[in-house]
Amino acid sequence: MKEIILHESGLRDGLQMEKTTVPFEKKIEWIDALIEAGMDMIQVGSFVHPVKVPQMADTDKIFRYYNEPGRKPEKVILSGLALNGKGVERAIDCGCDMICVGVSASETHSMKNTRMTVADAADRIIKIAVEAMKSGKTVQASVQSAFGCGFEGNVPKENVIAIAEKYFSAGIKKISLADTAGHGNPYQVADLFSTIMKMDPEAELAAHFHNTYGLGLANCYAAIESGAKFLESAFGGLGGCPFTKLAAGNVCTEDLVHFLQRAGIREDINLLKLIDIAKDLSIFFDRELPGYVYKSGPIGK
Repeated sequence: MKEIILHESGLRDGLQMEKTTVPFEKKIEWIDALIEAGMDMIQVGSFVHPVKVPQMADTDKIFRYYNEPGRKPEKVILSGLALNGKGVERAIDCGCDMICVGVSASETHSMKNTRMTVADAADRIIKIAVEAMKSGKTVQASVQSAFGCGFEGNVPKENVIAIAEKYFSAGIKKISLADTAGHGNPYQVADLFSTIMKMDPEAELAAHFHNTYGLGLANCYAAIESGAKFLESAFGGLGGCPFTKLAAGNVCTEDLVHFLQRAGIREDINLLKLIDIAKDLSIFFDRELPGYVYKSGPIGK
C-alpha cells in the first residue's frame, strides 16, 4: 500500500482565523494528543509578527519546549511557516524541524498576502529557502492558489508549473500544491499532480486542500492516486486563509483519517484520539466544527 504521511496544520492554518487566542498550555495539550494519536508531522505555528498575529506569538516558545529532551518522539516532525528572511532566522534559532515557505500562483492573492508580484515573491522565497537548506534545514515550498483564486477565478496551469520549475531548479524537492480558495476538482488535481511528478520523479509532493465547496476528500483521493505522498489537514476542519475572498476550513483531519482507514491505509493512527481532540476543540471554541466524523462517530469503531 502506498505510503501516506499526514501533516496536521490545525495549530497554524486552523487557528490563524480564530479570534479567541489559544493559551500556550492548551496548544501543548493538543500537540501532545496529536503525537499520541500517531500524526507524522505537526505544523505548530508561523513565524510572523506577534503583535500583528497574537495567535502565533508563542510559536518560538512551542518549538523550544519540544526541543527539550523527552518532549516528543524523534520520528515526529514539527514544522512552522516562515514568510520572510526574519521568519526563517527565527525558525532556525528555535529548532524548527521543517520550514514551510510559499508563493501564490495568483497575482491578486500574492499582492494581498505579500504586497509583491508572483515573480518578486518567488525570487525572495526561493532565496531564503536555499539559505535555510544550506543551514541544514528541511524546507517545503508551496504553490498557493494552485487550483484557482477567489478573486481571479481560474489560475492557469502554466502559472503553477512555472513556480514548480523554479523550485526544482533551486534544488527544492518538497513541494506542496495548496488549494487556498478551495476551487479544485479531482480531475484538475489529478492532472496537475501528475504533470509535476513527471517534471521531477524525485519530487515529494504534498496536497493541501480547503473544503470550500465540499470537494476536499475527493481531491485528496485524486492527489494520492497521482503521486502525492503528504496530505495536509486540520483538526476539526478549522482554518482558512485571511487573504482569500471566501475563507473556508481545511480538509478535516478526523474525516481524512477515517476515509483512509476505510481503504485500509494508516490504520496505525488512533482515530478515536483524534475525535477526542476535535470534541475538545468544539468545547473550547463553544461551537460546532465543520468536521463530520467527530459528530457521527466512525464506522466500525
